[in-house]
Parts: sequence; C-alpha cells; structure tokens
Amino acid sequence: MFDPAVETLARYRARAVRRYRLLRLRGDDVECPCCGGGFREFMPGRDENNPICPRCGAQARHRALWLYLHERTNLFTEELSLLHFAPERALRRLSELPNLRYLSADLDAADAMEHFDITAIPHPDGSFDAILCIHVLEHVPEDRAAMRELHRVLRPGGWAIVMVPLDLTLPTTFEDPSIVTPEERERAFWQADHVRLYGPDFPDRLRQAGFTVTVDPWVRELEPETRRRYGLFAEEDIYVCGA
Repeated sequence: MFDPAVETLARYRARAVRRYRLLRLRGDDVECPCCGGGFREFMPGRDENNPICPRCGAQARHRALWLYLHERTNLFTEELSLLHFAPERALRRLSELPNLRYLSADLDAADAMEHFDITAIPHPDGSFDAILCIHVLEHVPEDRAAMRELHRVLRPGGWAIVMVPLDLTLPTTFEDPSIVTPEERERAFWQADHVRLYGPDFPDRLRQAGFTVTVDPWVRELEPETRRRYGLFAEEDIYVCGA
C-alpha cells in the first residue's frame, strides 16, 4: 500500500544523499555538458568506461550525444520537430529548447508525453525532422519493425540518431528467443531486460529498414584530454540515419 509519509521520507533522503554527493565531489576537473556541472571526478558506473554525472545521472553515451548534437547537428539552431524515445533524465534540457517542437514517447514511462509501442507509432509518415532513439531497440523483441516505423515517421531530409549497446567482437548480432530468464539474459545480452546483443551488423539492420546510415567516429577523433574532461568512452561511434 502507498504510504505518503514513507514516500516523503524517501524523497528527503534522496535529496540529502544528492547534496552530500555534490559537496564531496565539487571541483572543476571534469564537466558534464548535459547539466553544465563541474566536479572533482565523475561517480563510478557499471564499468570504468561509463562514469556517471553526480548531478544529473548522465552516462558516457548521454554526454557524448549532447556534445555531438551541439557540434554536428542543427538541433540547437533550427526550428525542428523532435521525437525522443524513452527520454532520459540526463537529456531533459532538450525539452526546454525554444526552437524545438519536442515530443517524448515511451511504452509506459510516466514522464513521457505520449505512450505507444515503437513498432506502431501513431503519427503520419514524415512527421518528424529529427529522432533520438538511444538504447531502446535492445529491449524490443521486434526491432526490425521498430526500425521501419522510425524510418516511416522521419521526414525526407531529416535525421535520426539510433544507438544501442554493441559488442564489436561478435561476428553478427546475437539473438536467441529461448533465453528468457533475467539471469540468462544478463549473461548473454549484458542486461536482464535486453533481448539481444548487437554486433557490427547493426548499421546493416538499419539500412534494411530503409535508412541511409553514417557511422560517425567523432568521439574517437576528439583529443584525449577532451574525452577525459567530459568522461567519454573512446570507442563510442554515433549512428546517424537519414530517410
């Protein structure tokens, strides 16, 4: 049963922990572009390649994406309609950009503006100038149907950034519908709620859905000191899809 007093106490405790964390890590050795915070260091993530922002929770992929969007796209400078799937807390500032007609969507997350299945998007063809779909498809059983829907609702000349966890040592994407328990999926697919582990054929799957795909090594080409300051994973590629 929901207890308002318990919920309130939990919120107070979370705020106290956050304030302590920010105080302990205050500094300017590293910087999170998603929230603008400066810190002595990032918090450890699940592995050494994925440090976490102590203020907004941004992971390495979120910080890389924010920088990429700012440096290599028109998202901050032109009037665009943006569809953002499974909106991450670290990227909430995108919804505040005055030049965007911003729409967030998720199957059931409470903070999404609309709720629908990514394999059946209830919007007309060519509805959006830009789409962000970051670490979503690995959760979707019918990912090829989802890719086709993303392509359908992207206007000609628009762009989509689609990112997933990748194991580039695999020959191809690994899928096995007989792997169903959380424990088995975590061993096979890196996380208990993943249904596959993508390999180097990921851009080919996107192309089969109708996209043109550019694998942009922008993060790899940054200076090592820039990657260190922003806590970026050196081997992160950006998958840019066009209609």
